[in-house]
Amino acid sequence: MEYVLAKLDWMRAERIWPNGLRYLWTDAFGVVLYVSLYRELGEERWLAEAERLVADVERVLGRPRGLRIGEAADRDGQYFHYLAMWLFALARLGDIKAEYRQRGIAVARDIHSAFVVPGRGVIWKMAEDLSAPYPGYGLGAMDAYDGYVSYRMLDEEALAPEIAEMKALIERDWRTLQIEQDLGLGMMLWLAHFFPGEPWAEAQTERSLRMLDTMWVDPPGYFSRAPWLRATKIAFTNYGVSLGLQAAGVWSERVERLHAFFEDWRSGDEYDREAITWVMACTAHLPGAFISGSRDGPGVG
Repeated sequence: MEYVLAKLDWMRAERIWPNGLRYLWTDAFGVVLYVSLYRELGEERWLAEAERLVADVERVLGRPRGLRIGEAADRDGQYFHYLAMWLFALARLGDIKAEYRQRGIAVARDIHSAFVVPGRGVIWKMAEDLSAPYPGYGLGAMDAYDGYVSYRMLDEEALAPEIAEMKALIERDWRTLQIEQDLGLGMMLWLAHFFPGEPWAEAQTERSLRMLDTMWVDPPGYFSRAPWLRATKIAFTNYGVSLGLQAAGVWSERVERLHAFFEDWRSGDEYDREAITWVMACTAHLPGAFISGSRDGPGVG
């Protein structure tokens, strides 16, 4: 907890986050982090911060349908997996204030038909107005899983048709899906832990852990970007692996090792000060509301 509070103070003082440029993935993680802090500490200021952040994201990134990737000029278009993470954030905030769940349901219904090609897959990136796929981008490997989990976290009845389409896409490819990238593996572990008894979740958890085991570099203690890139390491993607491992309830010693390593290691590029690095670091140190079964707390009954 002390780590998270100190890191939040540092980011604000350095104008990194939440008083920097808006970026949907980072801000989704940030909303859930604020919810975690509210549940842990019971202080209304964290709920107020979460609501303030949602309002700012909607003001800056909101579009007639969906939300733009980020505020910077080169972050145009819409990513489905970013939108799915935002929907998850609204679901968690909606556990406390129901209006945010309703907002999430409305967004999901709005974007679903633009991204989903029934029987084929989910388009990874769309033009900003959702009129067409973004040039050069095809179907996402994990997007159906992202949508399936986020939709179910929002409302299984209200989004039943959309959930069914995502489920059909998962059933079509979970047996052959092979992930070989650190953040993707961490996120798959996290997605799977919500429904551990479903065959896709069991298989993908086992497969992801087996792959990650080949990517563990010890010493000094980090996960490589891919099995064939053992010297390549990225802080924020390792924090995503940490979240997945904690969700799965495994390898706690490796989680501690990678946290210690990346607290001191610097990449020497822009990611040393990017909000995504340190917001995800905070999430890894306080997974809280990201974890299934963690919905009890102030304002939740």
